[in-house]
Amino acid sequence: MTEKDKPQEFYFDVFMTQFPLLSEEAQEFTYSILTLKKYDKNDFVFQNGDIQRTIGYVCQGLLRKYYINEKGKKINTGFICEGGYATDYPSFLKQKPTKYYIECLEPTVIVNMGYDDLQKIYQKSKGNEMYGRLIAEQVLIRETDRVESLLFESAEERYLNFIEQNRNILNRISLTDLASFLGMERQSLSRIRSNLAKK
Repeated sequence: MTEKDKPQEFYFDVFMTQFPLLSEEAQEFTYSILTLKKYDKNDFVFQNGDIQRTIGYVCQGLLRKYYINEKGKKINTGFICEGGYATDYPSFLKQKPTKYYIECLEPTVIVNMGYDDLQKIYQKSKGNEMYGRLIAEQVLIRETDRVESLLFESAEERYLNFIEQNRNILNRISLTDLASFLGMERQSLSRIRSNLAKK
């Protein structure tokens, strides 16, 4: 069976493995509100100005999150692969327009949960708030790590740390996208790679 042929229940099961302690009732309700969406390469999950009505768990694929600066340049702020959430979480929580774009770098399969449905899950049981905590922690760590790397690490350290922490996607992203994420020009990244290769 190819990835394309897998039924939506397969992806729902993948999503639900994050919550092994949910009661049977909570599991059934969660299943009932999940939806599945498949994207092609270069499709957008959302774009600047959109209000993100659903939050998406990536079952398969790779995406990038970026914004466009005042000079019209795309600045990558993150990559989201299997097991991650395709979201601008603060914008999702406030139901306000996002300033970001999330674009698929590969064909992608996402399990979605609507904002209103998520609120219903929280209301059903305090224990169900683990959904929100899990997502918030993952997104916060991802965003904080990038900011701190730009503040406190040299360009070479940022590159080496990225390799160490992201081996699973290293060969799936372009040098241009990686350089943007690391806060440098592509030529600078090529120079770092060349110097490291000589060591």
